Amino acid sequence: MSVRTILGSLSLAGLVVAGWSAGPTVRAQAATPDRRPDTLLPDVTVDAPRQTVSRSPSTSRTADRTRRPAPRPAATPSQASAPSVPSSANAASSAAPLNGNATAAAASRLGLTSREVPATVEVVGAETLREQGYHTTVDAVKGAAGVSAGDAPNDVGYAMRGFQGNQVNVLYNGINIGPAGFTALTMETFNLDRVEFLKGPSSLISGQGAVGGTINFVTKAPHTGPVQNEAFVGFDQRGTFRSGFGSGGSTTIKGLDYRFDISRTKEVGFIDDTEFKNVHVSGQLNYRLSDSFRTFVAAEFKDYKAKPYEGTPLVPVSVSGANATSGIVSGTKMSDYNPSNLGAVTIDRRTLSTNYNVVDGHKTIKESWVRSGFEWDLSNAVTLRSQIYNYNASRDWYNNEVSAFNAGTGMVDRERFFVHHNHNMVGNVTDVTWNANLFGFANRLVASVESSHTDFTRPGAANFPGESVALVGFDRGTYGDLRTQFQSATIDSIALNLEDRLKITDSFALIGGLRYNPFTLDRTWIRDGTMRAGFPYSKSWQPLTGRIGTTWEALPGTTFYSQYATATDISADSIFILTPTQNLTLSDSRSYETGVKQLAWNGRGEWTFSAFDIERNNVYSAQAGQQLNLAGKVKSQGIELAAAVRPTPESKLWGNVAYVRARYADYDLAKGGSFSGNTPPNIPAVIVNGGGSYRFLNPGWWPVELGFSVRHVGDRWSTDANTVKLLAYTTADLFAFVDLPKVPLFATATSTRLAFRVRNVTDKRYAAWSDPFYPDQIFLGTPRTYEVEASFKF
Repeated sequence: MSVRTILGSLSLAGLVVAGWSAGPTVRAQAATPDRRPDTLLPDVTVDAPRQTVSRSPSTSRTADRTRRPAPRPAATPSQASAPSVPSSANAASSAAPLNGNATAAAASRLGLTSREVPATVEVVGAETLREQGYHTTVDAVKGAAGVSAGDAPNDVGYAMRGFQGNQVNVLYNGINIGPAGFTALTMETFNLDRVEFLKGPSSLISGQGAVGGTINFVTKAPHTGPVQNEAFVGFDQRGTFRSGFGSGGSTTIKGLDYRFDISRTKEVGFIDDTEFKNVHVSGQLNYRLSDSFRTFVAAEFKDYKAKPYEGTPLVPVSVSGANATSGIVSGTKMSDYNPSNLGAVTIDRRTLSTNYNVVDGHKTIKESWVRSGFEWDLSNAVTLRSQIYNYNASRDWYNNEVSAFNAGTGMVDRERFFVHHNHNMVGNVTDVTWNANLFGFANRLVASVESSHTDFTRPGAANFPGESVALVGFDRGTYGDLRTQFQSATIDSIALNLEDRLKITDSFALIGGLRYNPFTLDRTWIRDGTMRAGFPYSKSWQPLTGRIGTTWEALPGTTFYSQYATATDISADSIFILTPTQNLTLSDSRSYETGVKQLAWNGRGEWTFSAFDIERNNVYSAQAGQQLNLAGKVKSQGIELAAAVRPTPESKLWGNVAYVRARYADYDLAKGGSFSGNTPPNIPAVIVNGGGSYRFLNPGWWPVELGFSVRHVGDRWSTDANTVKLLAYTTADLFAFVDLPKVPLFATATSTRLAFRVRNVTDKRYAAWSDPFYPDQIFLGTPRTYEVEASFKF
């Protein structure tokens, strides 16, 4: 059965159901603005995807801080609008195996739970991040259905639903700071409260670039109640060290709550002489001036320093001979850099840990955030929120980025690249939420205004030193001579948003919204003291995007949904480096999606299913050497299924599977030929994740939990040409948790846990990612790793 057939069948079912719901047999209960379908279900405290310990009610951990609306002490306007989020002390009552009761700011401003939004929404909470061992943000996204990621040093890349890179928006506490390829930073997850995913085109919520979807990283916030502290320290066999400390709760000043977190990491890579160091400090104060007025101030600082891995070159099988590997890549290649004919390619066994970067290569990033705002209940029906923010980043790349094998010389050609960013952004988000009855129907409306000003300067390389080195046994050398040129971009943006939910019946709702987002780009480019041709220039756009959908709770806990959504983004890769000779129009995307979400088995099981059809028009595609080709359009169709269950109090099982068929259309090359019908790079047809755990409660032992997780990623292509294939791989992790009783060394700890983990237990060698701008090399996945960690709560 085709995806179109599935979409049509489910959409028809939704229409039939809608007609039945609106007819005379509809349940007679009156609709009210705050009526929620999930209130028909019993409160549950399970979280099946998380590998947590089973505890008695008096000692159970607070569930992932993913909450449904209710009064709260304070909240940031970047979180969901409408009724507020409760403190973490009450979060357990809204927990569900797939966090379907969570309120995700990335999904809607209406304050709806994930189950109430007519789209695929996933939420991964703080406890899940810890217990699944998702150390970094790149790790964290891979557990979601159909999401893949690569940590290329010059471009942190995320992919979902057939789209990658700048077609996936990355938000921080609900704020979009620009294209992910330029701004995304690999962070540690200790300071995070949760990671939210909204699948498919979603410009309504997050603005330009949200074609494949949106990922929102949310830092920990204060709760009202006793102070709770946590700490951890961890190691692996390569010398990696991780640590963190966090504290939060109510102060002695009435109405004042706080949260403070600090984490520090030094991760040693599996490639020779590679590592990254990361310090992340975050804090927030919430103050309740009265029952109706709350305010907050938050600040963050991140310091990232790396000696990065820049990739491993593809090598002719004929050159590697007995050192050729199997199971990593296959296919044939004409070098995009030399160019020479490599023929059938492989990864040479002798280069599996070789560092082709120069010895003084580095990547450094410093980021800071300051946010402040208020929430004011003007009446029982109207709430006003406003937030101001300032973001500042200083980024520096100074590396050998090209490592391309030359079949003519038998050497590896190398080339350097330097770029620096000064990135400053100030903005405001103000919204009003109005709950009312319209002609007897419960209605919730959110109107918001967003404004921002961005200054971005980019001193970059004006020369590109390089040389050729042997495949193995070479002198890594230094960067060499550096000359720079200057580029700048100024972006002024304003967005007017309307989002509304109208409950036609107690179980059937219409949900939609519009976003009008005019913005202007001003650019300069100076080289050798002279303004380049066509610069400076200015360009304005006025995109209008939106979403319309329905939800129908056919049975308590079972919701069918359908939606139509649109998105726009810059056609030519990144607004920060857009040139006047490129296509200055926006791409436009549309999506049809339908599915079902269910919380079942008395709250112990939850599953979701979705089918989608996305089309993006006016597409430019990345090519070698920072070049772009007009690629026409991309069509993507697929299905996703996620489920989690807790069969017994001691056991948990979870899994998800995603299938996507993404293809180019109207992709004709200027020099002849066509890539129409080819698959975009880094897009596997199938991704499968799964895992489980069992908690042993033998009174003669300390409580022990054993578990596993498995990830399968299908074949992917490295470039639009679809000649080199990154082969499918499957990895498995094993873990064991031991919860210690109180001992003199940790007498103040209410919870002490030792965690042992083996990642990639079969030591599978595989290709993790490719960068289309550097198609002569690929990034290898991490081999088997042993970890130990101790964590404390007190």
